[in-house]
Amino acid sequence: MDSFIVSARKYRPATFATVIGQASITNTLKNAIRNQQIAQAFLFTGPRGVGKTTCARILAKTINCENVTPEGEACNTCVHCLSFNKSSSFNIYELDAASNNSVDDIRNLVDQVRIPPQAGKYKVYIIDEVHMLSAQAFNAFLKTLEEPPAYAKFILATTEKHKIMPTILSRCQIFDFRRISVEDIATHLSFVAQSEHIEAEADALHVIAQKADGALRDALSMFDQLVSFSGHELTYKQVIDNLNVLDHDYYFRITSYILSGDISSSLLTLNEIIDNGFEGQHFITGLGQHLRDLLVSQDKETVKLLDTSANIRNQYLQQAAQCSQGFLLKALDLCNGVDIDYRNSNNKRLHLEIALMQLCILSNPEAASLSKPAAAPVPLKKAEPVQPIPAPVKEPTTAKVEEPAVPFLPQTVVSPAPAAPAASAISPESVAPAPVQPLKSAPVTPSQSYTGLNLGNLMSSGLKSIVNEPAEAAKAAEEELPEQSEAFTQADVEAIWQEMASTIAVKLPNLYTTLTCRVPVLVENNRIVVTVDNRIQDGEVFNNRPEMTLFLRKRLKNTSISIETVISDKPVEERRPYTDTEKFEAMARNAPEIRNLKDQLNLDIEM
Repeated sequence: MDSFIVSARKYRPATFATVIGQASITNTLKNAIRNQQIAQAFLFTGPRGVGKTTCARILAKTINCENVTPEGEACNTCVHCLSFNKSSSFNIYELDAASNNSVDDIRNLVDQVRIPPQAGKYKVYIIDEVHMLSAQAFNAFLKTLEEPPAYAKFILATTEKHKIMPTILSRCQIFDFRRISVEDIATHLSFVAQSEHIEAEADALHVIAQKADGALRDALSMFDQLVSFSGHELTYKQVIDNLNVLDHDYYFRITSYILSGDISSSLLTLNEIIDNGFEGQHFITGLGQHLRDLLVSQDKETVKLLDTSANIRNQYLQQAAQCSQGFLLKALDLCNGVDIDYRNSNNKRLHLEIALMQLCILSNPEAASLSKPAAAPVPLKKAEPVQPIPAPVKEPTTAKVEEPAVPFLPQTVVSPAPAAPAASAISPESVAPAPVQPLKSAPVTPSQSYTGLNLGNLMSSGLKSIVNEPAEAAKAAEEELPEQSEAFTQADVEAIWQEMASTIAVKLPNLYTTLTCRVPVLVENNRIVVTVDNRIQDGEVFNNRPEMTLFLRKRLKNTSISIETVISDKPVEERRPYTDTEKFEAMARNAPEIRNLKDQLNLDIEM
């Protein structure tokens, strides 16, 4: 029985023209040979399996060829070419630096360099994995590499150029080999399959090429393994089963469920993926890649960035037409965050399920399947609180649910606002610790949506999505607000102001402090003036002014209300400390020992 030769050796390129995916390097080498401008030393660097050693052998063979073709290729008919093809050439030496990395090994090499070739023009030394040489060996090799005899040529190959001494790099012509593209690997695999009389599906070869990650040798090794399993017919299903690859169909299915807001089907598909043995982080990484491919499929200029077969590319184009660019960008950001936090999560499955539910709410908040009654009982729907909620909660929450929610004030929807204190009780000196109450009534749970709302409350109340930008949502709501001009007093302003501040205590604690440290003042033309201590507080009020104005106009039923800020002119000592520096100075005035401790230890105040 004939001995089996693996495809990586059987179909190893023998000429520059047959090298895959490195046209710029092979063209440069051929031009150097034609012009007789061959350097004394070359350094071939790049990832594994991209053709570094292959090109080194072809170069060594070609420069000793007696009849080089006009294209710069070896003739394969002269004595030197034939001896090289039979691995019996005495002019070409290959050294593995991984096992010959000592000073003595390099000294033996230097001694051999002194002997001229008995036949042919050049003695060529190919040193593979040259980064494995020790520092002493590099130093011993340095002088010979810098001034070798005219007949000596050195070709160094490595996957880790950064480990080579700069003095060695400066004496070599450096060629950076790149990863081979998926399309080039798939084309070469198709050629090998035809040569071996194997029927292989194009989609199957593309999966192998993608799994190889730019290394042609890895692709050929996987090809041999799969052929051993499948025989002379290689199908897409056999490839994904044997290489443990998550099928594209899973991502197309789960994306269609996300687009329709079908949480139940999304979770069931995730369960199927996990039951098939795929790791959760592999899934979320693949989903992010799938969303990226959908994004690039929306533009004719970027479709070429898809590394897929024509059949799968058409599926991407069809599904990309159903997605908005804004959704894809937000979904990509969400998947990237889930991928980063996955390793630190204690309940990894729940981490993925929350991500899928957030994606469903993000794409179609009003069509989420868990908020609808199902024809067949699904275990997930048993915990749905839609039916039991209306009876006990309807009376205290009716006024709040019917009122449109201000985007940055979600607590006005999920729980009743705390009672507003009397106007006389509000003063700059008496600030109630209101933030504690919302924390108890609306704790953050694992079922948070993309914006932080409790998923169950969002489902049961049937609210609109609040994933839009707050300023845009407030502007749209203000345009729908009818013209109103009811009169109101300073006491009304103080009561509604405190209610507004209490509802944002959990989400924006700094803004709550800014709004409650002083009483707002009603002046002419329905202007409400807020005094702040510094520009930081002024910026906080400015960033949330549209939402605050909309809230006041609705509650006071007057559309001419506006909010203005004034920075206090009091000295820092008389103001309430806000920044880290101000807080430290306030403590140091009461306890001078703190300042002494800071100076003795040479500490800085963190900002």
